[in-house]
Amino acid sequence: MTLLRYSYTIFVMDLSLNDITTVNKEVLLGFWKIHILHHAAEGPVVGQWMLRELRRHGYDVSPGTLYPMLKRMESHGWLRSEVDPERGPKAPRSYYLTDKGRVVLVRVEEQLGELRRELKEGS
Repeated sequence: MTLLRYSYTIFVMDLSLNDITTVNKEVLLGFWKIHILHHAAEGPVVGQWMLRELRRHGYDVSPGTLYPMLKRMESHGWLRSEVDPERGPKAPRSYYLTDKGRVVLVRVEEQLGELRRELKEGS
């Protein structure tokens, strides 16, 4: 039995581990990116903090998924990163939202609003 969180309500669903993996890859991955953009808009984010934050929202994200995702978002120009050189080679990397990332976030917010309205109408 697996707990999935949706709109602050917890639903109990019977999903296999394979089903959960598929949902993570096919649907929730986009939500994780939206969370990252949102938090980067508030200020710099660091990978370990972002892992805890996503887990706090009920998402099962591993470092092996998060860090490549942050790199891809950076390569798309949505984030930029900095490392404090005085803290050495293992220093945490801070990610900041770029202007392009802000445009992407606004677009996603608009689409989420449309989807939210459509879901309410269908209820």
